[in-house]
Amino acid sequence: MKPTKMKELRILKIILWVYIILCILIAGLNYGYARRASVEMATFITKFWHFYENWIKTLFIIICSYLTLRIIGKSNINTMRRRNLIGFIIAAFVVHITAPLISGNSELYFFTMPLPWTTTPLQLLDTNSSFYISRLPVWGLAGITSTLIFYICFYVIVILGTFLFGRRWQCSTLCLFNGFASEVFEPAIPLIGNKKLVKKRTIKVLFVIRWIALAISIFFTLWWILHLLGIPLAGDIKLISKVENYIYLSTELLVAIFFWIAFIGRGYCYYCPLGTVLGLLSKLSGQQIITSNTKCIQCNQCNLSCPMSIDIKINAEKGEAVKDLRCVGCGHCVDVCPARTLSYSTRCLDFIHKKNRVQKEDSFTVDTIHNKLNLK
Repeated sequence: MKPTKMKELRILKIILWVYIILCILIAGLNYGYARRASVEMATFITKFWHFYENWIKTLFIIICSYLTLRIIGKSNINTMRRRNLIGFIIAAFVVHITAPLISGNSELYFFTMPLPWTTTPLQLLDTNSSFYISRLPVWGLAGITSTLIFYICFYVIVILGTFLFGRRWQCSTLCLFNGFASEVFEPAIPLIGNKKLVKKRTIKVLFVIRWIALAISIFFTLWWILHLLGIPLAGDIKLISKVENYIYLSTELLVAIFFWIAFIGRGYCYYCPLGTVLGLLSKLSGQQIITSNTKCIQCNQCNLSCPMSIDIKINAEKGEAVKDLRCVGCGHCVDVCPARTLSYSTRCLDFIHKKNRVQKEDSFTVDTIHNKLNLK
């Protein structure tokens, strides 16, 4: 690696360390100390948390996207990765800057992950829940209503986008939790040691964890839905909310950060409950990695680049499409393929490409006729 790129990589690693340290520090202050602190201190912590999560995070995404593009190279080969980064920058501006300024709600980004990832929107529908009681003085009834409308709109955008463009739409374009970090900081991950291929035994363990995590998320979702419908259930509302907070802080925040430090950027994506649901929906969209555009040269670059440890090469050898549930549609394999054998596809994208191809052919035919007439 050139000295300039080495310097840029060091800067990227430093920013990721700063991001991780601040994440842990602010989460500890907000979820722990703030509840026991004075009103003035609690207010300061909350404001600092909002400023960090919205403005500083967006700044990090912009700077680190630029650094990552410089490190991996801004050639046509990295088309899909460049689109990923542009998508995350736009999403950050909308979710972290524009929407909070318009609505006056600095916590909107918590409502950009559809069910079953979090039951926060359901809790906001219950006037007796601790979350509703804590947000009402801050947001007001109009603020709570606008937040729920924002959530519904974002939910529809994610679901419809997945039906049209597959899991790539959320996981590699819009996700401002783990998806953005895995793309924006990709060259710097892991922070400690070298990049490692995920072993098959680890993949099997993560496979089991994925379905356990989904089952737990669905349990909480169903619990709140039944509770809102007035069906008597065992369990205390406050206890259920606390358990969910602990799960978020441990299995989602801290474990995701651990993966960035010592493992891979997409570690959490292996068992993200929302990712699993969107993976199933992407089957309906016809999401696949086509492996028959040219003859595969078996260089194994696709397997080495895949953050989800999918064996793409074995499919490419046979010319069979990759339709793995783990695929997040990041396009790393497509960009890195020297033979241009691979391409990302859904039924909607196929239709768009075919339409564009027909238009180009029709345009070529018309131009040819005009040229012949002019020659005569």
